[in-house]
Amino acid sequence: MTYRNVLLLCSDEHDPRHSGFMGSGVVHTPHLDRLAGSGAVFERAYTPSPICVPARASLATGRWVHDHRCWDNAIAYSGAQPSWGHRLQAAGVGVESVGKLHYRSADDDTGFDRQREAVHIADGKGQVWGCVRDPLPERSDGAGLFGQLGAGETEYNRFDRRVAEGAIAWLTTRAQMGPQRRAQQPAMLFAGFVAPHFPLVVPAQYLELYPDAVLPWPKLRPETGYRRHPWVERQARFNQLDAQLGDDRRRRLAIASYLGLVSFVDAQIGRVLAALDAAGLREETLVIYTSDHGDNLGARGMWNKSLLYRESTAVPLVVSGPGIGQRRVATHASLVDIFPTVLDAFGVAPAPADADLPGRSLLELAAAPEHDRTMFSEYHAVGSASAAFMLAHGRFKYHHYVGYPPELFDLQDDPQEEHDLGGSPDHRDVLRDCEARLRAIVDPQTVDRQAKDDQNAVVERAGGREAALRQGKIGATPVPSASATKG
Repeated sequence: MTYRNVLLLCSDEHDPRHSGFMGSGVVHTPHLDRLAGSGAVFERAYTPSPICVPARASLATGRWVHDHRCWDNAIAYSGAQPSWGHRLQAAGVGVESVGKLHYRSADDDTGFDRQREAVHIADGKGQVWGCVRDPLPERSDGAGLFGQLGAGETEYNRFDRRVAEGAIAWLTTRAQMGPQRRAQQPAMLFAGFVAPHFPLVVPAQYLELYPDAVLPWPKLRPETGYRRHPWVERQARFNQLDAQLGDDRRRRLAIASYLGLVSFVDAQIGRVLAALDAAGLREETLVIYTSDHGDNLGARGMWNKSLLYRESTAVPLVVSGPGIGQRRVATHASLVDIFPTVLDAFGVAPAPADADLPGRSLLELAAAPEHDRTMFSEYHAVGSASAAFMLAHGRFKYHHYVGYPPELFDLQDDPQEEHDLGGSPDHRDVLRDCEARLRAIVDPQTVDRQAKDDQNAVVERAGGREAALRQGKIGATPVPSASATKG
């Protein structure tokens, strides 16, 4: 069936396992749980890259990172390759956004008729310092991830409330048009929330949901004997995030604050979904909820994203609307599937240039699961000494690091990825099969070189390594203030 409205709700940095609908007995997500209970939940969904800007460029274009070449948080989507927004506009579908997109600039034609509360990379430059990785400096002085922590309220919290209000206003306008006009003028809204992305500051009412007694403690802590993979250890030496937290009291507060932000963004999404129902639009609207990537939250002594483990690469993915029904889908899925999904939702045929896109419509996959689908992710950004690639196929998940040994996990027996089988003689055939499947998608060495060459060009334009390391030394991308928005 086709829909008159599509509402794409995107949070930032939400590991789906910290959700009631994905089995958490700790995290309060009542509104997302209800949405999941009315639609298809893709239980094995992944990001194309575990960092914001590359993931969002893939969401926009339906292409892998090594195809669009937005490698990191300083090389952002500019509209150079067509987005699903461009395709919808060409078909006469209205396309608007409210909130975080994280493209290069609002001045670029990225496929939106209107952008409200738009958030893009800072000054059109972003995290230039993250491009310095050829070679990677021994250490970074950090980007202030944990300078703020605990109960409080930030511009990011206030921004997310305004994003919800913008989405509600869009729904109200759609309802006022009447059903006949909506049928003649179908439209889509992308609503981009910041939470649970750092800074890990959250209003007290949400932090209070997570006292120490209920908090999950991170697995595989190095101080208890766990040895990190050497590629991961190199990143840990570079970013020093666990050391920035300093002690277990602050680690627990960081975990509680992150979970509080999950509940906070759930509440904002709940406001939007209530407005959808109040407007009488539920029966003609496709609702999609996802996030750009996950968060390590202390696992393996690592925080933030940027790794290939499921804490970083898994994303929530819920599709709800008339004709879908309640179901759990085990088929591998990805943010690159959003492109064909929204075209399918409006009955828009792909353009000839889209024939090589790797994505599939989630509406089709929900109706006819494919159990042997291969999924892929890659990382070329801050803290990485070399390119890293993830491939998931069947029960196995394979990590390929250029210049380092691989990792292999049997997700059926080891869903938490605690036992690396990369050196197991009994799994040599599996490793060979996974590497062959990976190389059918990408040449790791060639792409590693392409990414570094593109990043080196950014560094040179910034005045060289030392200048680049001083430029754009920010963590979370700034959001517009309420006063700036009103102005």
